[in-house]
Amino acid sequence: MQTTILIHCADQSGIVHAVTGFIHVKGGNIIYLDQHVDKQANVFFMRLESEFSDEFSISEFRKKFEKSVAEPYGMSWSLHTDETIPKMAVFVSKYNHCLYDLLSRHNSGELKVQIPFIISNHQDLKPIARQFSIPFYHIPVTKETKSEAENEQLQLLKENHIDFIVLARYMQIVSSKVINEYPNKIINIHHSFLPAFAGAKPYHAAFKRGVKIIGATSHYVTEELDAGPIIEQDVTTVSHTHSIKDFIAKGRDLEKIVLSRGVQLHVQRKTMVYNNKTVIFS
Repeated sequence: MQTTILIHCADQSGIVHAVTGFIHVKGGNIIYLDQHVDKQANVFFMRLESEFSDEFSISEFRKKFEKSVAEPYGMSWSLHTDETIPKMAVFVSKYNHCLYDLLSRHNSGELKVQIPFIISNHQDLKPIARQFSIPFYHIPVTKETKSEAENEQLQLLKENHIDFIVLARYMQIVSSKVINEYPNKIINIHHSFLPAFAGAKPYHAAFKRGVKIIGATSHYVTEELDAGPIIEQDVTTVSHTHSIKDFIAKGRDLEKIVLSRGVQLHVQRKTMVYNNKTVIFS
């Protein structure tokens, strides 16, 4: 069995020795270790992968690690195994490029998740869900029905034991009702290199300003719109020779790539959120 441990705590002497020594005593073989110290906040972060024999007891490990290592060092930590495949719900509206990319990666085995369903506030992308044999739920959202719609969404999420949500160009603001149920577990893609041009037509605004790069940003969703912890970003160059149509095409290519990278980092347990920022392990 392969395990991944994520740890953060106040920086202090002996943490790495205590963790690696405990794993060695328990018969584990460490195959990856990455760490980071935020000097300003005096916080230590670590991600560690280990292999154990088939006789390994995860419940016993958790209990003894908590008592022997985590408590003495005041750690916040989590343990994950490769046997658990996370369940990902996808929210979409009318744009299909990010959805196609995610489903294609999942279908090829590149994205190791379960996708119990897709939720949309429109019917437009239902044929894509059918193409990939994934249940599709149409839940319309208006100002008057938003609360009721989110209750319906939450019921589906809970019934299917969803671990995290991906907003694949879902053109609705997610309220605190949903965010509080999935803190740092809702991933959004923003069609620009944050902070950037606001409004409904960012590429038109960027075109008018004569920008030389455009970008995309994947981030965790918080109550403050488009201000959550950033997971992944990328840019591409543009020039005066490109039209608005070119901007949009280049931007959409970036959006699907940056979103898939952000989702992969989350699925692989390579992200840790602290003070509205992320530590991204290699």
